[in-house]
Amino acid sequence: MVVLRGDHFIKYNYMAESKGLGDTIEKITKATGIKKVVDTVAKATGKDCGCKNRQNSLNKLFPYNPSGAWLSQRYK
Repeated sequence: MVVLRGDHFIKYNYMAESKGLGDTIEKITKATGIKKVVDTVAKATGKDCGCKNRQNSLNKLFPYNPSGAWLSQRYK
């Protein structure tokens, strides 16, 4: 995705950097500030939020595949 901002082009390439759905959700929570709130609460309570485990699980369940055929590979 390319966005024109003033005289500059800004290129966004989220899918290439993300391994799966978990990585994308992490980027969204960082951009919206939710991650910072969750990390602050987790630090205050002394309990792990489980974000990394959840992220890895979602990446395994819903990986991104450049060919777009992840269902056919997963359910052969």
